[in-house]
Amino acid sequence: MADLFEPLEGFKSEDLPERKLPFWKMAGPGAVLVGLSIGAGEIIVWPRIVAEYGASMVWAAGIGIFLQLWINMEVGRWTVATGETVYTGYSRVWRGFAPVFILLTVFSWIAPGWGRASGLALKALTVGPAGWGSDTAWTIITFAGVALILFGPKLIYQSVERTVELLVVIVTVGLIIVALAVGSVDTWKALGSGIVNVGYIDPGMSIKTMFIALVFAGAGGTANLFYTFYLRDKHIGMGSRLPMLLNPLRGRSEAIPSTGYRFEETDENKRRFQGWMDYVRKDQIAFFWILNSVTMLLFILGALAVLHPKGIVPAKGTLIWDEAQVLAEVWGEPGRYIFLLVGLATLFGTQLALVDGVSRSIADMVYTNFKGAKKRDQSWWYLLVAAVWIVAGCVITFVMEQWGVSELGFLFNAAYIGGFAMALYVPLTLFINHRHLPRAARPGVLSTVMMVAASIVYIVFAIACLLWEFGLV
Repeated sequence: MADLFEPLEGFKSEDLPERKLPFWKMAGPGAVLVGLSIGAGEIIVWPRIVAEYGASMVWAAGIGIFLQLWINMEVGRWTVATGETVYTGYSRVWRGFAPVFILLTVFSWIAPGWGRASGLALKALTVGPAGWGSDTAWTIITFAGVALILFGPKLIYQSVERTVELLVVIVTVGLIIVALAVGSVDTWKALGSGIVNVGYIDPGMSIKTMFIALVFAGAGGTANLFYTFYLRDKHIGMGSRLPMLLNPLRGRSEAIPSTGYRFEETDENKRRFQGWMDYVRKDQIAFFWILNSVTMLLFILGALAVLHPKGIVPAKGTLIWDEAQVLAEVWGEPGRYIFLLVGLATLFGTQLALVDGVSRSIADMVYTNFKGAKKRDQSWWYLLVAAVWIVAGCVITFVMEQWGVSELGFLFNAAYIGGFAMALYVPLTLFINHRHLPRAARPGVLSTVMMVAASIVYIVFAIACLLWEFGLV
């Protein structure tokens, strides 16, 4: 197996670049991750859980987002300190992690429930769920939009960032309008009770569904790891010493080094590192934690006010249309279209960020680890994976439609597989940050404690789910 891998170079020695701009002029990576987080979990998985079980377990959504906050900051720590992706960090522990994470990424996201949901939202918004065109045709339209955003501009990350930021604004404003339309005093009270009802699990909920709920409260699965690419392409920390991923269709791209840097522990470098980590903390707290929590609760509020009282539990992926229909009864046709627009913005943002993030992840792991891969620049590997992913998404959507398979089941399974991935990479991220970073860049006591807690949560749930699958619990 060793013959498959390219030798991995050690760290080069360089000083950390100086942080010269204030936070708001560098904002972006956290917003892109929020665009990914405000996705299938927020608009489909959690609202469906609330529609069935009520607000009694909303606390788990808050716990899930809070744990992922610390995970994302530790992912950011590695890239700020080294300029490398965390995937390269994992390969420094064992080269076999590359094929492992490629498989986890593929199995988590290859079934395009997220893509089909985006197509269905576009169809519902424009012609209604029973209107012209198959589900596949509308999904192809949304994938075509993704292709234009990724393959049109020269700077891929910049294109993704600007698009996702616009979509996040649409979602946030739309959700506030919806909340004002349907939120009653009783609904807000029920939501508050669910937030503080920590530890309660409905007897009717399986351990699998609970695990899925925790994972998809936030980015979930391997999607949290995409943050490493956003920081690097935004030139945060040591990432500024590596070139951006450029579109090879728009000109010559630069070769991206496989490995990064390690700074000497001078007083100046220590000061600079703390400045960059201050940026990461603000980026994650402001966007991922606060904004993601607010939008999650607003989506849950909508389901609690609209679906749960009527006993509507969507089973075939019709949640967006069902909620829009009831909202139309409350607020007329404008209510329907506002929610459908929110649904489309939410799901298309997820679709775009997933194609981009998955392509970056697989391209990075292939380029960094496997012999012969460097004959092509990493940008070409990105282009290849993205093209294959888009085509595969369209083909699988067609098969799903022909067989009468709902996207809802695939979304739940994506979260399920992603949960097992988190049980692996959360402790692994903590390990590489303690093992390979300069002492001044290593996690402090609080970060270590929170990562250990997150590791325990995901590992325990993963083991419990395996026992449940085999009928042992």
